[in-house]
Amino acid sequence: MIKFLLERDTWQEVWDSLTKNKLRSMLTMVGVWWGILLLIGLLGSAKGLENSFNRLFGSFATNSVFVWGQSTSKPFKGFQEGKQVRLTLSDAKLVEENVEGIEFVVPRNQNQSLVVRDFLSGTYSINGDFPLLDKVQKKKMMYGRFINQNDIDEKKKVAVISEDIYKQLFEKDEEMIGQYIKINGMNFTVIGMFENGNVNMGPTSDIHIPFTTFQQIYNQGNQIGWMMLTGKPEYDITQIEADAKLILRNLNNIHPEDTRAFGSFNLGKEFKKVTGFLVGMQFLTWFVGIATLIAGVFAIGNILLITVKERTKEIGVRRALGATPFEIKRQIVVEAVFITLLAGFFGIITGGWILIGIDSAFGQGDEAVLVNASVSIAVVFIALIILIVLGTLIGLIPAFKATSIKPIDALREE
Repeated sequence: MIKFLLERDTWQEVWDSLTKNKLRSMLTMVGVWWGILLLIGLLGSAKGLENSFNRLFGSFATNSVFVWGQSTSKPFKGFQEGKQVRLTLSDAKLVEENVEGIEFVVPRNQNQSLVVRDFLSGTYSINGDFPLLDKVQKKKMMYGRFINQNDIDEKKKVAVISEDIYKQLFEKDEEMIGQYIKINGMNFTVIGMFENGNVNMGPTSDIHIPFTTFQQIYNQGNQIGWMMLTGKPEYDITQIEADAKLILRNLNNIHPEDTRAFGSFNLGKEFKKVTGFLVGMQFLTWFVGIATLIAGVFAIGNILLITVKERTKEIGVRRALGATPFEIKRQIVVEAVFITLLAGFFGIITGGWILIGIDSAFGQGDEAVLVNASVSIAVVFIALIILIVLGTLIGLIPAFKATSIKPIDALREE
């Protein structure tokens, strides 16, 4: 077979077949070209959407849930309806110790305060945080560092600011590390600056200070605003959320059926919805692309049937001169595979150009909808293998048709 493919006569015959009716050959390849283009374009766009989603949520531990206290909707154990629920550090510790599957519990606090530097000022969200936050919600530090345990232990007046805060309170290219800003009338040393996030989960994070310092300057005691629970990968975050709320109800004397006492946002559940959508989109893309390819390949098979009919006399002569049925079939199958692959290569190239255009139009900047819309080399190889298989199978139909005619009958064909 390899020797046959290397022979010049084989490809000369393929070329003659293609150029005999150029318009028909081109129209024959349109279906496969469009199928591959559609497959590459849709898969690349789906990948771009996935990349965009991963960029938005990449800094978060996605198997997480946020829980905060609200007000009760049912009276219980002497407490009236409408009691305000205040979570504490003790609550967070007991949840961490008693809920199976918990990896991290991160207590957090927040307040709005006036921030002043020289003659510039603004009201921003001040977050009291532990160093653990940087593990579950990674900050992309541009300069300096995040809060560490020493800051917590010594209740240091240090602050980590966002890129936006820097632009509003500092001059362009001005050094901010070691500089002072006033928060709630007290001087804080800037120790780091982080890149603006593309998505905010929970309240906006403008400035981070040590949790213990926050407790002191805002007189919060052991109260916390909310807690972020992160589950181990093998555990269901929805079950972790339910178990945590059950413990918190017991700790805070809340009716077992009170659904309003605690608010929550289950990032893990939402993340699964989106990833499920992306998987479904990729499946649909493969289905549509392959279905279009099959339609295009069938068109090639139909055209080859017409070509075989036109070449009936030629095939009869070749049979009469000693060509075996296998040799006739082999030539027609090679033609089918070649036409299919040629159309496929054009489709891959065109699809690549389209993805470059999509990336240029929709993949630039922080608000990009499709980030790096592309397909992997593996996908291209899979597409080519599918084309070879389909081309071979569809080529067998006209091949068997060609060899089903007896040589004497073929020679009589007008």
